[in-house]
Amino acid sequence: MSKTTIEVDTKTFFRFWMVIALICVGGLLLWQARTGLIIIGVAVFLAVALRPLARKISKNSNSTLASILAVALIVFVIGMILAVVGPVVITETSEFLAEAPEMIKNGLQNFSWVNDAMTRVGISDFTEQVVDMAKGISYEFLSGFSGILVGSVGVVASVATGVILVIILTIMFLSQGPQLLEKFWKRAVDYNKKTGVVAERITMRIADVVSKYVVGQVLVGILDGLVVGCLVFCLSLVFGFSPGLAFPMGLISFVLYLIPMFGPIIACILISLLMLFQNPGAGATFLACYVLYLQIENNVIAPKVQGNSLNLPSLLILVAVTIGIYMFGLIGAIISIPIAGIIKVLVDEYPEIKAAAKG
Repeated sequence: MSKTTIEVDTKTFFRFWMVIALICVGGLLLWQARTGLIIIGVAVFLAVALRPLARKISKNSNSTLASILAVALIVFVIGMILAVVGPVVITETSEFLAEAPEMIKNGLQNFSWVNDAMTRVGISDFTEQVVDMAKGISYEFLSGFSGILVGSVGVVASVATGVILVIILTIMFLSQGPQLLEKFWKRAVDYNKKTGVVAERITMRIADVVSKYVVGQVLVGILDGLVVGCLVFCLSLVFGFSPGLAFPMGLISFVLYLIPMFGPIIACILISLLMLFQNPGAGATFLACYVLYLQIENNVIAPKVQGNSLNLPSLLILVAVTIGIYMFGLIGAIISIPIAGIIKVLVDEYPEIKAAAKG
């Protein structure tokens, strides 16, 4: 078997390893800057999504005032949601955990046959053991939850910095982004007319996909929250718990609906459990009614409101959401479907991109 010898001159060898080194250094720099890149990406996404709202506020959506008002409105809504929902969830959960051992004890006493059956198998103090276990779980959970709240104070500064940067960048992208894009497309067209025209059309399609999806998702989410709030209010009149829970439960449903596919399921489980804390009948009734409404929402309301702006198969949506969740958590879940829509636009436009590149 003959051997082949490949000779490489020093210059080629040096260039090869220089390219490898540059790729590694570039990857390392990108990894170091990942937080900043995520902040910029979120700001660009929000700017595209909020552009229709800025247009509603002012015909000149590029004005700084319209951009500030649009962002301020969203910040106010998010702050109100956190201020209303957070204390309610914490209070209801804490009260339930504190009362759970006594509820379990009363329940087991009402079912004396359970204690009799346990006594026959050699467990004479079954009720006491279960209650002690429930007390231990409640204590551990409440202690751990308190520790999380105390420890999270130290994270507030870094989170606040990121939020402030996102807000400022979003306002700047809203007010200055269109002018910068217009200048860029003008130079691109002057340099290569065909490529510039194709790139501009693709960018406009991508912005249209993102804005339509976000607007549709928010509208259906608001309707979902209203339905949940009205349902909880009606249940409070029937089962005798506080009607003040209707508003925060509606907000919880609205926020969770923004998470594609999994959001309504999480909302259904979470609110049903919170209703169960108030009254078992209320929890069961809410679960049945909300599941029925979700069937109507998914098959009638959402298609009418959102239309076929993305036209993506359910499998691809599920794959996109799963990847988004494991890559960037909650933010990844929210932006995963618009990103999948952007990829679809690029795939659809690939023949034009290829033709423009050759031309």
